[in-house]
Amino acid sequence: MGQPSADRDYLPGHERMHALLAATSRHRPRLRIRVAGTNGKGSTSNMLAAALQAAGLTVGLYTSPHLLRFNERIRINGVPLTDAALLGGLERIMPVALAAGGSYFEVATALALDAFARAAVDVEILEAGVGARLDATTAVPADMALLTPIGLDHQAWLGDTLRAIASEKAYAMDGCRWSISAPQADAVAAVFQAFHPSFQSCDVLHWPELAMSGAHQQVNASLAYAAVQQLQPLFPELDLACARQSIAGCRVAGRLQSLQVGAAQVWLDAAHNRHAIEALLPSLPALADPFDAILVFTREDRSLEDELALLSPLAKKVVYRRGDAGGDTHAAVTALQQELAAHPGGSFLVLGSFITVAAVLRAYAVQVFALGGAREESYL
Repeated sequence: MGQPSADRDYLPGHERMHALLAATSRHRPRLRIRVAGTNGKGSTSNMLAAALQAAGLTVGLYTSPHLLRFNERIRINGVPLTDAALLGGLERIMPVALAAGGSYFEVATALALDAFARAAVDVEILEAGVGARLDATTAVPADMALLTPIGLDHQAWLGDTLRAIASEKAYAMDGCRWSISAPQADAVAAVFQAFHPSFQSCDVLHWPELAMSGAHQQVNASLAYAAVQQLQPLFPELDLACARQSIAGCRVAGRLQSLQVGAAQVWLDAAHNRHAIEALLPSLPALADPFDAILVFTREDRSLEDELALLSPLAKKVVYRRGDAGGDTHAAVTALQQELAAHPGGSFLVLGSFITVAAVLRAYAVQVFALGGAREESYL
């Protein structure tokens, strides 16, 4: 299965999901967790999954988008769904999906829930796609909601203000016993408080040992750990020290990932909106001072031109291209190769969508980190 953009594929509403769910296996896990927000959802979800797995729990993890293979989206204890299991799920679900007009993301969500039910996992972690109120992942009840930092993104569907977007994202908390948020802007926190008066805001802890680079990962790690702390009475097997170690050791491909290309150092990150770029800024001077070039890529219907001013003081040169998801998916590779030829021992930062990151990973045959950082798997 290919890789569409999340918002272009977005069909709001739960009617189609309910039809799809009728074709899936039924098993309610001991715990189902929704993860919503603008940025940091994937890192937080992976960190939490690593911590729960370390306690001996069987964890189903559903994230999006994928980098190199669709199977990455659906993992059980860190292992992507096999092609055989994926094919079996498609054979069961696609007739219903075609009749109901299910979207790519809705089919993917149904495949994940079906796979998790068949494996009878203890815990399901479901990363939301666009928003939460009408997202496919909120078509099933959940016990816990985690809300990562909220910023402006997918405005065509969610609204043009933080308050409007927060109102959509807040629905991740609907029906949940526990709701925990990363620190938010006052306007966002007020919306969350009104929606779920018992929601908690996590404290940002100091994580000197994180395997993933970037000060923003301190927030993601703290949110995952706050969830573990909340769940510890429910799962006595959860050892907080072991959970913290698992969170710290977790690595997720495409998040300030470092590549050695000959004598050059290349950093990759799937930051494709202002909120994500602002989160990266405090960490970038420590990576290179300055970068020989920062390369920024966006879809043809998006623009990061205003954000280039934030990046230009950190690099000798900023290269900006639009259209990486609409035409030449190798634009990032071509531009990077040109910069590497000019500065064979230089330092470079590539920012863009998951499609951009995947193109560079494929070009340099990079090993994608498996969940928790315990081993590496190639999805090439």
